[in-house]
Amino acid sequence: MYLLGIDIGTSSIKVSVVDSVLQKCIATSNYPEKEAEIKSLQTGWAEQSPLDWWQHTQKAILQLRDVSGVNLKEVKAIGIAYQMHGLVIVDKDQNVLRDSIIWCDSRAVVLGEQAFDAIGHEKSLCNLLNSPGNFTASKLAWVKANEPEIYECIDKIMLPGDFIAMKLTGEITTSIPALSEGIFWDFSKNELSEEVMNHYQFDKKIIPELRQLFSVHGYLKDEIAKILGLTAGIPVSYKSGDQPNNALSLNVLKPGEVAATAGTSGVIYGVSDALTYDSNSRVNTFAHVTYTNETPHTGVLLCINGTGSMYRWAKNNFAPQLSYPELNKLSAAAPIGSNGLRVLPFGNGAERMLGNKYTGAQLLGINLNTHNQSDIFRAVQEGIAFSFRYGLDIMRENGMQPKVIRAGKANLFLSDVFAQTFVDVTGVRLELYENDGSVGAAIGAGIGAGIYKTANDAFSAHKIITYMEPKNTQAYEVIYQDWKKILIKELNNQK
Repeated sequence: MYLLGIDIGTSSIKVSVVDSVLQKCIATSNYPEKEAEIKSLQTGWAEQSPLDWWQHTQKAILQLRDVSGVNLKEVKAIGIAYQMHGLVIVDKDQNVLRDSIIWCDSRAVVLGEQAFDAIGHEKSLCNLLNSPGNFTASKLAWVKANEPEIYECIDKIMLPGDFIAMKLTGEITTSIPALSEGIFWDFSKNELSEEVMNHYQFDKKIIPELRQLFSVHGYLKDEIAKILGLTAGIPVSYKSGDQPNNALSLNVLKPGEVAATAGTSGVIYGVSDALTYDSNSRVNTFAHVTYTNETPHTGVLLCINGTGSMYRWAKNNFAPQLSYPELNKLSAAAPIGSNGLRVLPFGNGAERMLGNKYTGAQLLGINLNTHNQSDIFRAVQEGIAFSFRYGLDIMRENGMQPKVIRAGKANLFLSDVFAQTFVDVTGVRLELYENDGSVGAAIGAGIGAGIYKTANDAFSAHKIITYMEPKNTQAYEVIYQDWKKILIKELNNQK
């Protein structure tokens, strides 16, 4: 009995087939091979085509079938993970009305700040657990204000995973975690936020039908099943944003447990049993995948836009001929501290943890006579690790005190330099696991379809690959404080 997981990433679509009994991935595929385009028509804008996601999803599934030889007719349920906060809008015939305004787009920041003031800071934080910021509701408000002819044609709004589920099943649904990540959910009343809907003057009819996250969100259409070699009528039984889903994939389900990712963006995500929020809205709180009235678990999320995107930029511009493993090896040749080279990796839009400021990415302290490629790539990885530490300290201010952080051995965590720097500068033990977003989505589908009775059953075979302990904390503390002074000075210049 197989489960299919689909991960709608920013760079590519990844699909995996998991053996539900062994709880092990038996086949996986990515599409496209080159990183997908992010359209940026103006500074701070970021868009992608939902129809491209759909084409890439189909090609990834067909590629998996053709290369692996797995009989997809044995798949019993489908789960979807997706890049969070993106806005997809369709008309009554389910036609896409415009490209998706995705997570790292910062055009709606001003509208979100105006909503924060109008609703009231205390009320927003107590009820929404966040300021509206540049999340999905504010992105929709931007469309309403700037593209009224498109807005008038909207039948339903969706997040990226909802759109892929719609293409698979023809149904459009949402969940409490999805509405909370869009800043549409009132936690105090446990219902759609009247304050947000009234402030932006949104019609409630554009919000999809609310269902439990682990439940049937539609059944695979006959025509799609024929194209993809799947069995018609199997359920899409799980949809989650990528970070709560990553936590699920790492069995981070209980209060106090913490997960991290370092893909296109970087995230630390901790589970809490309290409706907590940061008074300065530098980190965000959303409903976790396990959120119910009886167990109101939330996920406290720190997001750094410029992590993997920074490393990719450095690769493309300084060593395009080298692979990422070669870059990782090259960076290991430089000493701790990269011979004084410092990197601020904040070049992918306004950073929430920096008060929605945009410093731009910066490479500082270059000595043309001494610095080389090794220093540059180590400095990039160190700068990204330092940004994690800066954000983790904010989470610590808000009561999150992790003793262990779990991560998938993927993306930047494949680099020993980055992983050890992350451990040294945060001072927290790191445990690495095999699972990734697409595998987590498949496991979520098994829970939602009732193939696993409980989440504990779904992770009975979950095993750690390796772990890393802090060992260079004193050396990195000095370097981190130097980096932090540079950042604070830059932030003060933004005022």
